[in-house]
Amino acid sequence: MTPKRRLLILAVAVVVLAGLGTGFVLHAASRADDRNTARRGGPGVSAGPVALTGADRVAFVNDAPGPRRSHVAAVESSDPGGARTASGLTCARFYAAKGTGVCLQSGLGLVSQTNQAVIVDAALHTRHTFALAGTPSRARVSPSGRFAAWTVFVGGESYGAAFFSTRTSIVDTRTWQLMPNLEDFTTMLDGRRYHAVDDNFWGVTFAADDDTFYATLGTGGRTYLMKGSVSRRTLTSVGVQNVECPSLSPDGTRIAFKKRVLNGASLWHEYVLDLRTLRATPLAEHHSVDDQATWLDDHTLAYALPHEGDVKSTDLWSVPADGTGTPHLLIPDASSPAPLR
Repeated sequence: MTPKRRLLILAVAVVVLAGLGTGFVLHAASRADDRNTARRGGPGVSAGPVALTGADRVAFVNDAPGPRRSHVAAVESSDPGGARTASGLTCARFYAAKGTGVCLQSGLGLVSQTNQAVIVDAALHTRHTFALAGTPSRARVSPSGRFAAWTVFVGGESYGAAFFSTRTSIVDTRTWQLMPNLEDFTTMLDGRRYHAVDDNFWGVTFAADDDTFYATLGTGGRTYLMKGSVSRRTLTSVGVQNVECPSLSPDGTRIAFKKRVLNGASLWHEYVLDLRTLRATPLAEHHSVDDQATWLDDHTLAYALPHEGDVKSTDLWSVPADGTGTPHLLIPDASSPAPLR
């Protein structure tokens, strides 16, 4: 190859790399502009009743600065960035389905920190309260509203910590029978009964049959997708590893999940798993998503991301579930989305 040709190839490579770099910068700047535009003035927040019935609305935990921060709020699905109505119920995590809500609360008592799970009705009135063994992490309600589940950190502060311990519980909201720890269920891993001292379960998501659910098992430095049965008190591995915080699609055919992209680091990419083929598709969101994504419908996912430079505050973003498209800011200053179908 002649020196002139080498020089030409080098010049082309520099131009291509410069273009890619510019594209990434512009993409990041565009998303930062979206966040900043939403932040200027902030969303309108008014106090009022929030009902978990009806359609075409999204409930969530309000993260906008002010007296209604951490309160359960709702907006119209057609205008998710618009004015919101905030209730008097405060939650660290929240989810709802069919008029049943689960609110995980964390606060300081007279002597120590108090954590509790509050099951609420469609008007957000308390039906039952359960003490929590640790710091709130994940919450879900079955499509029928019959079962509620939650995960707490008993030790450690995040899924990115070198050592952490979780406890995941399920409650029947008809009988108030509490299954306090999924570690008490019979676990089958790769066809064999399994139990280890480092077992941790988290991120329950329910199917529509009021029995089947999915969750993550963390053990031996690996994570597995598990399929559970409430009635049989069993958990069986599906055959897929590196699955965290699963979320079952409304049609029951796919699982959204976060996949760790670098061992030992708190970096996750969002994927969707086809349960029939076990093929996983990466989504268009390139930021690290440390959340249990929510299906807004059969085609769209929502999840929380921290503000640029402000890890204490989050926005809700959405992305197509088939790996196409681009992420869009859904609801600024918000977390824990729950579509009210």
